[in-house]
Amino acid sequence: MNLLKRQNPAFTSLFDDLIFNQDWNNQNLSLPAVNIIEADDHFDVQLATPGMKKSDFQIEVDEGVLIISSETVTQSNETETSFTLKEFGNHSFKRSFNIPDTIYVDKITAAYKEGILTVSLPKKEEALPQPKKLISIN
Repeated sequence: MNLLKRQNPAFTSLFDDLIFNQDWNNQNLSLPAVNIIEADDHFDVQLATPGMKKSDFQIEVDEGVLIISSETVTQSNETETSFTLKEFGNHSFKRSFNIPDTIYVDKITAAYKEGILTVSLPKKEEALPQPKKLISIN
């Protein structure tokens, strides 16, 4: 079973199982790049988030949806500076992924190292690869 990005009904796609979810009302929203890796016994969801801290992230599972979000506001004393363009300082994102029933929700873990947030989703026994079964001919 595949780990899917959550569908957003505002978009249509040729690949219904890979649609991203964005909040277009937030001007400072930028989505981190995501890798989804499937191993025999787990999925890893990796987000490229350099320059952030562990405390900047909120990770939750709600009704079969993994939600990874962050909202950081940088305090600045530059009140007299007139910016022509300002793209850093405030950073927010929200990524959502449907998770299959074959995941142990209670055993999901997360780690942040060298700018990569990795959320590991262990598979239940029934989702693990089964060994080949040889069938004898009578």
